[in-house]
Amino acid sequence: MSYQFSSESVSRLNKLLEMFPDKRSVILPGLYLLQKEQGFVDREGMEALADKIGSPISLAQVYGVATFYTLYNKKPVGKYHIQICGTSSCYMRGNDKLEKHICSRLGIELGETTSDKKFTLEEVECLGACGYAPMVQINDAYYENLTFEKMDEILKDLT
Repeated sequence: MSYQFSSESVSRLNKLLEMFPDKRSVILPGLYLLQKEQGFVDREGMEALADKIGSPISLAQVYGVATFYTLYNKKPVGKYHIQICGTSSCYMRGNDKLEKHICSRLGIELGETTSDKKFTLEEVECLGACGYAPMVQINDAYYENLTFEKMDEILKDLT
């Protein structure tokens, strides 16, 4: 069974197709709609998006965009998706120690989700806040200049 977009998303996709003469411009917001609907972007959803956008857009093109950007989850994530920067700038400011602290507090390793499906922790490339490290992005919010105590408080507030 293939993925079916909601009627609201179909309406939004149709508006995007009217707005952008170059159909490639619809891939990013289309993937965003898919992720908003199901929490992640899978092959069935990408096939449905490619079909909805239509020729000349192929599944390969949609897949290429989806796998290039870390903002698209390729598998289900927890209610709170914690992303921690793994670049050298943030590493020098202590993100590696913060990462170990979060793993210890949640009882998971990088790339894992807690058994209650509440938290997923992933390392990503550059979140664009090097000067504010150590930092994390949780869902759509940035938390900067973190200490272990601040991180503990954030996790406590989310539970």
